[in-house]
Amino acid sequence: SIVPFKLCVYHIRVILGSLPLLCIHTAFACELLGRFDMPSLFKAGDVMIGGIFPVFNKQEDSSASFVKEFDLRAFRWTQVMIFAIDEINKDSSLLPNVSLGYRILDSCASPTNTLRAALTLVSSPVEIEPTAPCLPTISALIAESGSSQSLAVAGTLGPFRVPMVSYFSTCACLSDKGKYPTFFRTIPSDYHQAKALAALVKHFGWTWIGAIQSDNDYGRNGVQAFTEEVKKLGVCIAFVGTVLRTYPSSKILDVVDMIKQSTVQVILSFVPEGDLYPLMREVVRQNITHIQWIASEAWITAARPSTPEIYSSFGGAIGFVVRKMAIPKLRHFLMGISPYTDRKAAFVRDFWEKMVGCWPLSAGEPSGSERSSKTCTGAETLVDSQDLFFNVTQLRVSYNVYKAVYAVAHALHHLIFCKKEGESPMRPSEEADKNDQLKTVHFINQFGEAVFFDGNGDPPASYDVINWQLRAGQVQHVTVGQFGLAANQAYELSIQEDSIVWRTGKSVIPVAVCSQICPVGTRKAQIKGKSVCCFDCIPCADGTIANATGAADCSPCPQEYWSNDGRDQCILKTVEFLSYHEPMGIALTMVSLLGTCLSFATMLVFIHYKDTPVVKASNSELSSLLLFSLFLCFLCPLTFIGRPTAWTCMLRHTAFGVTFALCISCMLGKTIVVVTAFRATLPGNNVAGKFGPSQQRIIVCSCTVVQIFICVLWLNLNPPYRDFRYSHRKIVLECNTGSETAFYAVLGYIGILAGICLVLAFLSRKLPDNFNEAKFITFSMLIFCAVWITFIPAYVSAPGKFTVAVEIFAILSSAFGLLICIFAPKCYILFIKPERNTKKHVTQAHRTGPRVLKSVKISLPSSTLPLEVMSAQ
Repeated sequence: SIVPFKLCVYHIRVILGSLPLLCIHTAFACELLGRFDMPSLFKAGDVMIGGIFPVFNKQEDSSASFVKEFDLRAFRWTQVMIFAIDEINKDSSLLPNVSLGYRILDSCASPTNTLRAALTLVSSPVEIEPTAPCLPTISALIAESGSSQSLAVAGTLGPFRVPMVSYFSTCACLSDKGKYPTFFRTIPSDYHQAKALAALVKHFGWTWIGAIQSDNDYGRNGVQAFTEEVKKLGVCIAFVGTVLRTYPSSKILDVVDMIKQSTVQVILSFVPEGDLYPLMREVVRQNITHIQWIASEAWITAARPSTPEIYSSFGGAIGFVVRKMAIPKLRHFLMGISPYTDRKAAFVRDFWEKMVGCWPLSAGEPSGSERSSKTCTGAETLVDSQDLFFNVTQLRVSYNVYKAVYAVAHALHHLIFCKKEGESPMRPSEEADKNDQLKTVHFINQFGEAVFFDGNGDPPASYDVINWQLRAGQVQHVTVGQFGLAANQAYELSIQEDSIVWRTGKSVIPVAVCSQICPVGTRKAQIKGKSVCCFDCIPCADGTIANATGAADCSPCPQEYWSNDGRDQCILKTVEFLSYHEPMGIALTMVSLLGTCLSFATMLVFIHYKDTPVVKASNSELSSLLLFSLFLCFLCPLTFIGRPTAWTCMLRHTAFGVTFALCISCMLGKTIVVVTAFRATLPGNNVAGKFGPSQQRIIVCSCTVVQIFICVLWLNLNPPYRDFRYSHRKIVLECNTGSETAFYAVLGYIGILAGICLVLAFLSRKLPDNFNEAKFITFSMLIFCAVWITFIPAYVSAPGKFTVAVEIFAILSSAFGLLICIFAPKCYILFIKPERNTKKHVTQAHRTGPRVLKSVKISLPSSTLPLEVMSAQ
């Protein structure tokens, strides 16, 4: 038969020192120093497998003392291990002619007790023969349910190559093969459960939740992994409460107060069932019913809390658990448990007391037992029991125990029967390593599931989503979804929301936010001193939008766009320019056309009355040229109205400059002629004769050419161009002058001409006034200068299209001023007072004070000077 493995003392002292259960290595034999007295379920075999389960739980009772409570769930795990070993021993294809034995101990859900049990299992259960090799008595260990317990055992036994397969320890830290090289498990790591829980929180949009952790490696590492996952999703943990089954009531009450004072509506509980149960009872006692609980796999399917009483506060709980499996033959095996079959079997009498309600007496035990339960008669039976203990159709953790035993059996089978040549099939070589065999084990069990471990000793992750529902007065664990690998090899969560019963009602998904999600058009504004999930919603600024709910920032619109009133979309800015279709454009166009028509009509009038004294006296050639230039001035505003183009931008300013230069040049010519003629005071004086038609044309042309030269330079060096000026809600389409210097040079030159004309006309204002144009020229130049002086500040300060309107207004005002002041008096005589349109009236003198003026004949061409001008006498 196979020699069981034993652990030599000189190896283990390096780690543990001198513990009482270890044996001392001598030159020839091992000496047992002591033994822990621990009750066990035992069956001898060729190869022994150890098992550690939390059959009893220690917790505080109402009197603040600690009691041990029998755990039916953990006891069933022990029976599943025994059942699996019995199946293997009956299977001729697996470990043929090799019997598996077991020794199962209780850990009391304590890391210390778990380590004590592990050291007991790797020691000899009986005194060691002097010549026997000092080897462990077990080939593998099935343990443990708690991560802290597994950490203690794996760290101790790992250096001695004792393989350990856990059925319920999920801490991700146990996947570290550097620290725990011999640890394997048949339940997925919390690394995957944390991802599953984060996916659940994300699916329902919960961003403000609380967390309860157990004060051990399972709870702390689980909540830490979950927190790291949900932080990536923008979820905030409002608080983290800590519980443990051995905590005093005061600490449990502190956690309950934390829950009551918080604003959270959803709480994750990453706690084993035994550690959570005291908190659950207190929550129920204080009638806290508004919380939606998220459960880890450690308690969501536990039988003890699945009662209508606990459901009143924890109903609708949702969580993840490993996939279930049915083992039909197990029920018959469980129904066969009896304290009368093997009266020395540990834990069975406690089980019987729990199930039947009486205490079975062992052989030799007096009937006057101190236990509170009545003494069994021996006629009790489990045949008609409907307890959930016997429900073998939804096994989860129990199925993990079942797979763990079979994984060890397959590893041993491969180790024993895949032998080297010359080796006995019943005695593997010393170099053979059961851990290597477990790493490579891969088989399909009788239920069609592939059992194997990855490089970290973990199985593939696959979870069911469980929801607590009350049906027919019983709490049911209803599967409402799955989490596992999809076809694209990525983990995906699928949930049937219609099947979920929530804490708040059948179909109302609980809301778990610190602040309501910001609507479109607003952004989050962090509240100082609070979590990032607590915020105010403020509207987006002008020009920015938030077209999705919960926006952290508002996005600026492109330059050509602006935000709408709702701040949820960008709309094209209004392109603004002075158009022909708007009221102001229509009005200015009508005024411009009116001035054009008046200029043209005046020209026709002067042509029609060209032989009359008034027309002749006004120097008809310059008057006609002046009317033509005014005609062009009135047409200039039309180039300022409408959508600007490259050509209109160059035309509008240059045409304005040239036409007004021509206009003021004509006015200057008329002023010089009038002043010169009236200053010729002596008969026969020929001073005015020097300003004949040729000289007048030279004055007009030379003054206009200078302006043309300035405009040509402007167009060649830096011409006006179409420009877009972006403001808040609109795009102003305008003509940029290109060169401000050139623009103001054009205006300045016109201003110089107007100033000279004004000065000369002002000097001639007191000449005889029957027909003295100097006064009209003076007044027209005053209007012209006043308009353009006020134009400059108005032009600079006017926004958008009003800049163009100001310039048009200045052009029309000054043009109308010239037209009315110069030609209105003449038209008045021609149409209203035709009796004054005579040579006598035009040449008649007036008295001005003590001086007497009379007619003086000046020999100048009648086409260029008045028929008769006045001279001082």
